[in-house]
Amino acid sequence: MNALYKTLDISKQNFHQCLNRLILQEEEKGQLIKIIDKVRKDHPQMSARVMYRLIRPTHMGRDKFELFCFNLGYKVKQKKDYYRTTNSLGVTRFPNLLIEENFELTGVNQVWVSDITYYRINERFYYLTLIMDLYSRKIIGYSASENLLTISTTIPAVKMAMRERNNYKGVIFHSDGGGQYYCKEFLALTKDCIRNSMCETVYENANAERLNGILKNHYLYHYSPENYTSLKKMLKKAVFYYNEEKPHRALKGLSPNSYEINIRTKKVIS
Repeated sequence: MNALYKTLDISKQNFHQCLNRLILQEEEKGQLIKIIDKVRKDHPQMSARVMYRLIRPTHMGRDKFELFCFNLGYKVKQKKDYYRTTNSLGVTRFPNLLIEENFELTGVNQVWVSDITYYRINERFYYLTLIMDLYSRKIIGYSASENLLTISTTIPAVKMAMRERNNYKGVIFHSDGGGQYYCKEFLALTKDCIRNSMCETVYENANAERLNGILKNHYLYHYSPENYTSLKKMLKKAVFYYNEEKPHRALKGLSPNSYEINIRTKKVIS
């Protein structure tokens, strides 16, 4: 290996820096596919060049981004097929534990679901990461970020969820399989307490997808944040009102917080 470094005239430090950049690029690609698909669903005729200006990927220039989109078949509107493409890129996959184990919810801290979506302000996209306890529908972790890097998306959201919850060891963490849910930083943070689960189709993560729509359409669009700082404040406000006051049919008309209080106090919910 030392001979290889000398032959290539690079140091070990430079070699590992290059390797880390490649890893970050692959992680970003995994989530870009998800974001591009969501953008195309909302804007079927948006060109790759316009998407690049809005998404502003950290590790990909404009020409490479356009080629990336073209290779995925995004020249024209098409049926969702990004999970096949994701697998062809060699993305790490975890089984869907909710299906494999025929999981039945009986309490909180059994299943957390998560997804990353975009939010547009003027000519810029920002990214929202949400984590919800599937039993109580409570949002227990979230983040707003300027990029799709793991340290800006899933890491702060998971850390918030861990601070919010106790006795979560063994919880199933169910996601859509984006790069931020299988990278080394995420796995290092969750390896001793969380069981990773990933969906094969968007329908297997419908609760997280629905939550994205509620936060954006019922709250953030009406709050009209004007910049990134405002978006972070408005997201915090939206999560508060969602958890504290929004009634849920699945929770017998209670809000997520009220439902959890009923559970803790062992009140009967009829």
